[in-house]
Amino acid sequence: MKKKSFVYPIIFVAVITALYTFVLAYLNHSTAEKIEFLQDTELRRKILNVFDIPIASDDPDVIESVFNEHIHVDIASDPPIFYTTENGEIRGYAIPASGPGLWGKIDAYVGVSADYSKVFGLEFIAHSETPGLGGRISEPDFLEQFRDVDISNPVDNMYIIYRPAPGGNIDSISGATQTSKAVSDLLNAEIHEFIMGKGDD
Repeated sequence: MKKKSFVYPIIFVAVITALYTFVLAYLNHSTAEKIEFLQDTELRRKILNVFDIPIASDDPDVIESVFNEHIHVDIASDPPIFYTTENGEIRGYAIPASGPGLWGKIDAYVGVSADYSKVFGLEFIAHSETPGLGGRISEPDFLEQFRDVDISNPVDNMYIIYRPAPGGNIDSISGATQTSKAVSDLLNAEIHEFIMGKGDD
């Protein structure tokens, strides 16, 4: 009798554990799909914004429709390079730009015109910069400075230059010198590499 009373709790615990494991696995699977969907939608929205292509609403279906209508993907590159066309000709590219920030890696996409004469726009995909300081790189006031910036005359392979330096075209973030420098460094490196690579095609 004592042996049976000892076995039953073990069986009960095993069944409960198996049940919880199944539920957690199911929730993890369904949540992972939802998270991936939201991340894909947000990336599409940001790529459209890089090119300053308007979106009627934040509805994921609308974003996907506008994205599919205007954006093409170069699947040969990793991370992917996006591009948009106008009258059958490539209008510009959204190229990935990554590099170290003050507190971690910064991932962004920067739009460059097909003739490499200007930057269309900038969007950050991920970063770990301090909110209220370096984290302000994601704020509209900073990002809008990168709309239609002339980069036709780089200085020592620098396309993004903070004022008041000669040739300056962007204002850095006050109180976030290191993050501001990290952003200009990674953008200049990626833009230069992209332009040089296209020149070799």
